Amino acid sequence: MISAQGLTKFYGDKCAVQDLSFDIAQGEVVGILGLNGAGKTTTLRILASLLLPSTGTVTIDGVEVTQDPHAIRQKVGFLPEEPPLYREMTVEAYLRFAAGLRGMTGARTVERLDRVCEETNITDVRGDVIANLSHGYRQRVGIAQAMIHEPPVLILDEPISGLDPVQIVEMRELIRGLRGRHTMLVSSHILPEISQTCDRILVIQDGSIVATGTEEQLTEGLASVRRLVLHVRGEEAAVRGAVEGVDGVSGCKVLHAGDVVQLLVTTDEDVREALSKAVVGAGLGLLSQMPAEPELESIFIQLTSGRAKEVA
Repeated sequence: MISAQGLTKFYGDKCAVQDLSFDIAQGEVVGILGLNGAGKTTTLRILASLLLPSTGTVTIDGVEVTQDPHAIRQKVGFLPEEPPLYREMTVEAYLRFAAGLRGMTGARTVERLDRVCEETNITDVRGDVIANLSHGYRQRVGIAQAMIHEPPVLILDEPISGLDPVQIVEMRELIRGLRGRHTMLVSSHILPEISQTCDRILVIQDGSIVATGTEEQLTEGLASVRRLVLHVRGEEAAVRGAVEGVDGVSGCKVLHAGDVVQLLVTTDEDVREALSKAVVGAGLGLLSQMPAEPELESIFIQLTSGRAKEVA
C-alpha cells in the first residue's frame, strides 16, 4: 500500500529526513516512534503530499506522490498534531465543509457524515460549536475530517497529544476500532500507545530509521540483558538457590524478604521457562514473573541514545 524509497528532506542546510526506505502492507497499523525533532512529522507530511521530498520517492496505492499529489490526497486522510479545525463552526458544518473539499456532494456526504460521527463517537456533539468542545472531542473531530472521504490510508500525527488518561484510553479504542478498514500510520513518542495499538514499529532518530519490527522482534534483536522481577513464596535461601542455579542467570538480588520473596533477576537470554521449572521443581510457590521495566521503553532508550545503532 505504501512504499518509500530513499526519502530525504532538507530545510535549507538542515536535513530533517535522511534516506528513509520502508514498505507498509495494506491493512497494517504501523507506529512511527521517535523523540521530538526526530523527523516523524516531516515524514508524515511527505506521505500526505503536504511536503515534497528533496530526493526519493513515495508511492501510495500505486500512485507516486510527486506525479499526482491530488490523487494522493484522495487516498489519504491526515490528522496533524494540531487538528485543522475552524472553531467558530459547528461539528456538522465543519465536516460538511471537509467533505466538500474532497469533492463529495449529496447523499454520499450525508451517509459518510452519519457514519464517521458514529465511528468517532461524536454524534452527541454534532450541533455544538467546535470552540466549546473539550480537547478530546476536538481530536475526535479531527479524525472524523480525515475519515470523511473514506480513504484507504489514515495518517495520525500524535493523536493522543494533550489528552487526559481517560481520553487516551478512548482514543486507543477508537484507533483499534479502525483496524482492518484502513492502512494506518500513527506517530508518537509515548511508548505504551505505540505498543498497544500498532502491528509494527518504525523507530526514527535524527531523521533515519534505526530499527523496524514488532516489539518482540526489537526485543530479540537489541535487548542483550533482561531484567525480571519474581515473587516467590518460600524461604529466602531456598528461593535464591533455585534461581541462581538456572543456566543463563547472571545476577540475583533480593528486593524484599518475608513470606513472599521479591527478587530482581538479571539474565543474558530468555530463561523465563527455566526459572518457572526451577522454582516450582524446588517446591516453592511462584506467584509472578514479569519484566522489570517495559521492554519497548528499554529498547527505545538504547536506540535513541545511539548505543544500539549498529545492531539495528
